[in-house]
Amino acid sequence: MLVNAYAAPSVGEPLVPTTIERRAVGTNDVLIAIQYAGVCHSDIHTVNGDWGPQPFPVVPGHEIVGTVVEAGTGVTRHRVGDRVGVGCMVGSCGSCANCLAGEEQHCRTGMVPTYAGTDRDGSTTQGGYSTHVVVDADYVLSVPQSLDPAAAAPLLCAGITTYAPLRRWGAGPGKRVAVVGLGGLGHMAVKIAHALGAEVTVLSQSLKKQEDGLRLGADHYYATSDPETFSLLAGRFDLIVNTVSADLDIDAYLGLLTLDGTLANVGAAPGPFTVSGFLLGSGRRNLTGSMIGGIALTQEMLDFCAEHRIGSEIEVISADQVNEAYARVLASDVRYRFVIDTATLA
Repeated sequence: MLVNAYAAPSVGEPLVPTTIERRAVGTNDVLIAIQYAGVCHSDIHTVNGDWGPQPFPVVPGHEIVGTVVEAGTGVTRHRVGDRVGVGCMVGSCGSCANCLAGEEQHCRTGMVPTYAGTDRDGSTTQGGYSTHVVVDADYVLSVPQSLDPAAAAPLLCAGITTYAPLRRWGAGPGKRVAVVGLGGLGHMAVKIAHALGAEVTVLSQSLKKQEDGLRLGADHYYATSDPETFSLLAGRFDLIVNTVSADLDIDAYLGLLTLDGTLANVGAAPGPFTVSGFLLGSGRRNLTGSMIGGIALTQEMLDFCAEHRIGSEIEVISADQVNEAYARVLASDVRYRFVIDTATLA
């Protein structure tokens, strides 16, 4: 079927309206009528070629919420009329050790990204800036009815990207957690860490978002532009989640960790960074990374957010505002996530 979409025709070019073909619904597929699609900074990196050559034209969008309108004969988990979501991946081998462990995002043969990837039939996957998508049912999530569908869309990337390291490294009562940056990822990390019961501190370049940070659940807020912040907070945190996509002085942040503390990177900084081996060893500090989460963990995150009434802070836009939205994301002029109302593509 042909569906309306917004696509980047080539690297660095503005997105334009277009039509794309969706495959026929297979035995284990669902056809989803998309309601909302979040705008992730990863979309912009992809369109601008920051992460290498891409198979243009590309329809971005991996924060998708919609309704099942057709299900294959072998589908048992989702029915017509169900509210569902699709995140950053739509396929994996399903048989390697990582997939069998529920870590499909770390598939040893490579997970299939929701857009700009190679689908099972050899075609290029196209994302959620469109009216409909066909997805293997095993990679489709159930979105609880108690969640606002627009505010739920960014949970499919920003939500799981921050939930995964918070759960993996034990954020909860009695733990001191710092979140570096209060943007699309950071504001979700604050909400989730607070709901998990941790003591939450925001480390941001300035104090201009301090009121927001405290409203979202932070207990403390410090400006990293003030050198005294790093001496005042030395050795304080059990876990630091770095959500920014900029180069940081990693050693300075390692110095904020307590014994056996962990610095988890989820932001995608463009270049490499250097680390002091002495700092890592002297406090048995851990430097690690995290990339979204498996299907089971993503479902757990959605259910957790429903239980705690957590959604993303959003600004809903029409499809023809997407290029303006990209410019505003790059200018840090969004609090905290743009979401496209795909009805405007009809």
